[in-house]
Amino acid sequence: MKKILIVEDIAETQKWFENIINDTFINNEVTIASTVSEGINSSNQKNFDLALIDLGLPDGSGLKVLRHIKSNFPETLCVITTVMGDDAHIVSALSAGAQGYLLKEQPAEMINKQLIQLIEGIPALSPSIAQRIMKHFRLTGPAAEAESNLTTREQEVLALIGRGMRNVDVADALKLAETTVASHIKSIYQKLGISSRAEASWHATQLGLSTDLNGNS
Repeated sequence: MKKILIVEDIAETQKWFENIINDTFINNEVTIASTVSEGINSSNQKNFDLALIDLGLPDGSGLKVLRHIKSNFPETLCVITTVMGDDAHIVSALSAGAQGYLLKEQPAEMINKQLIQLIEGIPALSPSIAQRIMKHFRLTGPAAEAESNLTTREQEVLALIGRGMRNVDVADALKLAETTVASHIKSIYQKLGISSRAEASWHATQLGLSTDLNGNS
């Protein structure tokens, strides 16, 4: 992890996150942005490995920064860092492609651990956020058994993207064309009624899908 963007308007919180980053990763190049426009401009000037994005910014919602980055730099890992933990903001962020949603009330040590897990392919979610997501899907998820609607190949693809693997890595692992993997993912999203990899990871876990190519969980 080298190039990291922090989109946060409060100076004390900027420094707090910068200290967490320096404790978590080595050889960092941290860029600070205080507004939506600064965040978008910074992302256009540099290809970041990780972006920590606040939602409540002086000139608008951090979701604008998130959507811009995911549209133009999809490989950048984006984590929402906020005090807002309601369902509407959580669903909006995950649907826009966020790989994590962390509440600022957490201790620095917990955020440190979650960022490390993020690099390993595990979504960075505050415990209370993970619980809200599970409750949301229990209430709104499909009533039918989702696994029965997925083909064997789609289950294999879901298991791998649930680990955080990129399309190109899934294609290599399954010996498929990247365009074929993209088609499978589109079909999976449609069948499960989801729109983000964080949701895909949750479904892969709920369905008990294998996390490696040897059929082991």
